[in-house]
Amino acid sequence: MIKLDNIREKIIEAIKQSGLTQTEIANRLGVKQATIGQYLSGRAMPALDTFANLCKILDLDSNEILCISNK
Repeated sequence: MIKLDNIREKIIEAIKQSGLTQTEIANRLGVKQATIGQYLSGRAMPALDTFANLCKILDLDSNEILCISNK
């Protein structure tokens, strides 16, 4: 079962591992830096379109972030 907490943790880890600043990510996504801070603190989750763009910016497989395996 997919749990929101697992997705949130993977997004947080991916942002931290990206080497990009919150401001850089925010600028690329067209959101405020505070919004990225909310993702990192767990106070917010990205909208679906923002999530897709975040995966593209961070070069992530959305299936991995969504805890979906290809079994």
